[in-house]
Order: sequence, then structure tokens, then C-alpha cells
Amino acid sequence: MFLFRFRELLTHSMFRFGLACPMFCLMPDHLHMIWMGLCNGSDQLNAMKHFRTHCNHSLQRIGYELQDQAYDHVLTEDERREAEFRNVCEYIARNPERAGLVERDRFASYGFTGCLVPGYPSLRPFDPDYWDQFDKIIAFLRINGLMRTP
Repeated sequence: MFLFRFRELLTHSMFRFGLACPMFCLMPDHLHMIWMGLCNGSDQLNAMKHFRTHCNHSLQRIGYELQDQAYDHVLTEDERREAEFRNVCEYIARNPERAGLVERDRFASYGFTGCLVPGYPSLRPFDPDYWDQFDKIIAFLRINGLMRTP
């Protein structure tokens, strides 16, 4: 149930602050996400504040909340290069494997890993053409913005 609320809140944060989340992974006691800006006005800091506030409200209803201090890491210039960026995304996706929640090389079967790009609900990170689709969508959104006018 939390996965659906998480995706809803993440969608609102991504759209409101001009971001995309190429990979997220919900673990039993924590979560991992990687975010990227889609425009000059993208604001990851305020997006995280927005997301954490609304996520905590949902979690508190069931007796939980996010830890006070999250671990944030800004990608280095090297980590922003295409191949390394994809490696970071795979590292996030393999968290269930390292935690023993799925067998080795079965991380794609974990039901709480995904991506979120506003306007593209059918995008799936483990589809064979995911990165090609993702790159095209991100390029389109960076040129045209999150909203298209008819």
C-alpha cells in the first residue's frame, strides 16, 4: 500500500519542482532514490523538503516516519557521465540483492523498485529499452518542459 502512496507523493514532488527519478528502491526500513533536474528552475532541495513532509504525514498514520537526517549525496562530475550514472542507478536497484531480499541477479524482480518521470507512467527501469526511452524522454522534457500546450 505504501508503494502507491510513495509514487503519488513522488509524482507531485517531481512535477512541482521539475525533476525526474530514474531509479528508486523502497527497502523495509529505508529508501533510495536518484533525482535529476529537467530544467533550469529544478529545485532538488525544496523537492526533498516537500516530499519528506508529505511522506512523513502518510507514514505517521501507520506509526512510522522517515529518519531525521537523510543521507544525501550530490553526484560528482564523473558520476554524472552516462555509464557511471547508469552504474549508480543499478547500485540502487541492487539494494534488495545485497540485503538478501532477492537472490543474486534477481534484483529486477523486486516489486518495490521503479522509476518516475512525470507524464510517463508506463516507463519501467528493467525493460530492455529503458535507457533509450529514458534518454529520449528526458531530452524531450528538457527542450519542451513538463507541460505541452496543444
